[in-house]
Amino acid sequence: MYSFFRKRFDVKGHQTTVRNEILAGLTTFFTAVYIIAVNSMILSDAGIPLEAGIVATIVISFIGCLIMGFWANAPVALVPGMGINAFFSYTIVKSMGLSWESALAVVFMSGVLFIVIAFTPVAKILAKSIPLSLKEGMTVGIGLFLTFIGLQKGGLIVPNPSTFIALGDLGDTKVVLGLVSLVIAVVLFLRNVKGSFLISIIVNTLIAIALGTVGGTSQGSDFSFSTYLTVFGAFSFDGIVTTGFWLAVFPLTMVIVFENMGLLHSMVPESKFARTFQANSISAMLSGLFGTSPTVSSAESSAGIAAGGKTGITAITVGILFLISIFCIPVIRYVPDTAIAPILILVGSLMMQSVNQIKFSDMSEGLPAFLIIVLIPFTASIADGIAFGFMAYPIVKLAMGRRKEIPLPLLIISFMFFLYFVLLALQLH
Repeated sequence: MYSFFRKRFDVKGHQTTVRNEILAGLTTFFTAVYIIAVNSMILSDAGIPLEAGIVATIVISFIGCLIMGFWANAPVALVPGMGINAFFSYTIVKSMGLSWESALAVVFMSGVLFIVIAFTPVAKILAKSIPLSLKEGMTVGIGLFLTFIGLQKGGLIVPNPSTFIALGDLGDTKVVLGLVSLVIAVVLFLRNVKGSFLISIIVNTLIAIALGTVGGTSQGSDFSFSTYLTVFGAFSFDGIVTTGFWLAVFPLTMVIVFENMGLLHSMVPESKFARTFQANSISAMLSGLFGTSPTVSSAESSAGIAAGGKTGITAITVGILFLISIFCIPVIRYVPDTAIAPILILVGSLMMQSVNQIKFSDMSEGLPAFLIIVLIPFTASIADGIAFGFMAYPIVKLAMGRRKEIPLPLLIISFMFFLYFVLLALQLH
């Protein structure tokens, strides 16, 4: 078996060892395992049963990592993406009004389109045509949206009839626990403690249990996989002929394509980009089948890469560990919102760093990116924020007499976003 892995993944050619690859996989896993609790909680907001969401997250992470390992031989873990899961629950289901079953069908169709892009020259065309400012603007905007959700879950901000939102009651036990949880998470993260997010969730959950503030998600001691069977393959294509269905498919496809492009370019060499991108597309499509929002190349994979991960053995190790974690499901049900909130806030702050890549000194680049950044959280819609930024880009360039800086593919996508709003307006009226 050892010899098989060495030859199959060209361990010697990558100047590494099977042992190093496994250790790198352990590092990535303990950095990314928090996604099981966080993703399932966000999916539950869309109506997917919590336990089913947990199983779906684990299973698709296992399958995605195997695809990445064997197909691309890259040390990149595939897990449900932060931000995209928010798009699934809060935009497609809550804002656009689709059922979670239809939303899973949207995920599947977006994955199909992603596959078409990834396995054809379209991928390279898009990679060269979409400006860095728009890509980074999407990352920052999604990060702010996640932060907003985290602040809500932690009770740090609440609805206010006069000012829309306001500071929560600092005397409320939930708010105090949310603040304590945030401090613990920040300290662990800044001290570079391995698995800091996971440790933070565990500590904060134990505190919540001790204080008796765990809440309804922990009720009941029995667990049955039959709950998951109601979600697996439950996607519904009943609305596939409706405008609303495709109004959800188009922006979701854009998000998963561009986010994965950005993540992979920062983690793998150019020689491995094509296959890793293809692995992403297959896993994203399967996400709809297995009952979750799309998977993406986990940013946490950079921790495993920094630890020496160079081949698919790292990704496979992560996948196997995710599968083993299925035995922890009864415990995961006890995780409260106050333990999830700090993770969303910290992930948002990390995504905020992409703002440094945007040239705000050049208004033709900065203004469209700014619109994406502010409109995603302010409209609570990733799709709407991205659409305004893409439409603004050619308008601003033309206004400044810089028509030659508008790539034709970008102009086409901008026009498609314009049609998206036209059709959305017609649907609402």
